[in-house]
Amino acid sequence: MRSATAFAPATVSNVGCGFDVLGFALERPGDEVTARIVPGVQGIVSIADITGDDGRLPLEASRNTAGVAVRALLAAVGHGQSIALTIRKGLPLASGLGGSAASAVAAVVAVDAVLGMAAPRDLLIACALEGERVGAGSSHPDNVAPCLCGGFVLVRHPHPLDIVQLPVPAGLTAVVVHPALEIETAKARALLGDTVPLADAIRQWANLGAFVDGLHRSDFALIGRAIEDAIAEPRRAALLPGLAEIKRAAIDAGALGSGLSGSGPSLFALCRDRDSADRVAAAMTAAVRERIGGEVQSYVSAIASAGAQVTAICAS
Repeated sequence: MRSATAFAPATVSNVGCGFDVLGFALERPGDEVTARIVPGVQGIVSIADITGDDGRLPLEASRNTAGVAVRALLAAVGHGQSIALTIRKGLPLASGLGGSAASAVAAVVAVDAVLGMAAPRDLLIACALEGERVGAGSSHPDNVAPCLCGGFVLVRHPHPLDIVQLPVPAGLTAVVVHPALEIETAKARALLGDTVPLADAIRQWANLGAFVDGLHRSDFALIGRAIEDAIAEPRRAALLPGLAEIKRAAIDAGALGSGLSGSGPSLFALCRDRDSADRVAAAMTAAVRERIGGEVQSYVSAIASAGAQVTAICAS
């Protein structure tokens, strides 16, 4: 039976100053989804198997991020094929690395490939967002868009979708450390409230503008100054013990800047090259072990030039 497999990478959203509007893709790790055409009954989406989740994710397609995304895609294009999905989670659950987005994006990319549809990018993003809404409790393209497109992405407007792909300065390298904690996105978002003091908003706008300018001019010093988050991170700091000390360890080791990845608990840092990123990763890992304890996963990655990709197609 015809099948296609797609890989979708981890993403860092917010990136300090860009709450809900800025994100970038890593090269690794990520999720992988295989979509297989099922003969017989038409129009059914099912989850055949999930690995890497310790049995925690639902097998019902209507409750699964990937299943909902594929249902939305088939409905949008009016396709009547039945699809079975096999999901391999390479991202930790509730990690702040865009796990819900990665599963949804990998699923729609795999289904698009197996059915030979060549669906428009914005349609794939919109359908993946429907899946992420189930997994994360809300849908914001700052994970889904870079996951699908790669690179740095600015979401100017979510509905109708308007995304801007930003340049990546040569050498810019990301570090991500993941403590042995879980933070549910919905709970972290609930801490933010509905209002923002004007002074904080002004500071955030200035930082975001400076950050984008820094990317365009490869101004690493400006990028580092602009990463500061004046809105979300201060309200979420209590969720991650030792946050300030871990960020300080990153800066002392040579990072341009550091902060929470999404809603956490993972933390990211941006560095000017791979050598400094390796030093920063070691320093952040040591600080996480000291302040939080437990196992620590760390990743060093260039900003991915490409997002989700089809890795295999099988004709039978």
